[in-house]
Amino acid sequence: MISLPVIDRIETAYKTIDSVFLNSPQFELDSLNDLLGFRLVNKLETLNPIRSFKGRGTDWLISQADKSLPLVCASAGNFGQGMAFCARKFGIPMTVFASEKANPLKLEKMRAFGAELKLAGQDFDAAKAEARSYAQKIGARFVEDSKDIETAEGAGTIALELLSYPTHFEAVLVPVGNGALINGMGAYLKAKSPATKVIGIVAEKAPSMELSWQQNKIIETESADTIADGIAVRVPVPEAVYAMKHTVDEILEVSENDLMVAMRLGHRELGVVLEPSGAVGLAAAQRFKDRFQSQTLATIFCGSNLSPEQIKTYLS
Repeated sequence: MISLPVIDRIETAYKTIDSVFLNSPQFELDSLNDLLGFRLVNKLETLNPIRSFKGRGTDWLISQADKSLPLVCASAGNFGQGMAFCARKFGIPMTVFASEKANPLKLEKMRAFGAELKLAGQDFDAAKAEARSYAQKIGARFVEDSKDIETAEGAGTIALELLSYPTHFEAVLVPVGNGALINGMGAYLKAKSPATKVIGIVAEKAPSMELSWQQNKIIETESADTIADGIAVRVPVPEAVYAMKHTVDEILEVSENDLMVAMRLGHRELGVVLEPSGAVGLAAAQRFKDRFQSQTLATIFCGSNLSPEQIKTYLS
């Protein structure tokens, strides 16, 4: 079944979502444009309490939810932070399942925002299976990022803001994890700026969403062994993949080295700390810059949760 974000609901979400997550900076930088050879509008979704875009979708979802039910989700880290932050605001018990290998900084933050944290499995998808079973066992609502349409509608408010920029975009480079971000943004862009290409970006070592989108069926991979944990999808969400047929024009891959280069470029030129999944748009802009010459593009820096050890490794 195809479930697409509703444009009216994206616009309502924009009026409802906690202002701490809205109206993020969007700007060009001459030095970066000169380096790339085209205009790139950079939208920073990292300057909020959870350092990622996930608060938009989680706040919208929880504001619409039955407040009498406890909530359970799985997360690589940023979605869980958003769920924990927003559930605490509404006084709803929140349990987050994460992989035993999850980023320790993200785990610490989820606990700090009041979530009960349970570690299960060797990757995100294994943790998700455990979370779904646990929710059924205790009679809680299981929230699945990108399957629950509110997560995509909240993310769609990013496109709403981006279109206030005083120029037309030939394309927007959007990270592809479980699909909420690209489906929310893609639905809004298709409705309001149909000439703008929606280009998804995945990590070469986590191609399941790209393969599934290309073949119009769910393609699971044995692993998703990328440093970009926020987009390390091994088992795609079917509803998100099928929606992408209506929201996405193209998908490009970036390598692990591309991600490292992009994180350092963002740090040097923009003065921002980006986690690997937050830098994939810039990685694609750099890798494929020859094809975008003299155009105007935009991308989203969607997360900046790096542990001190990662900062030393990635940004040195």
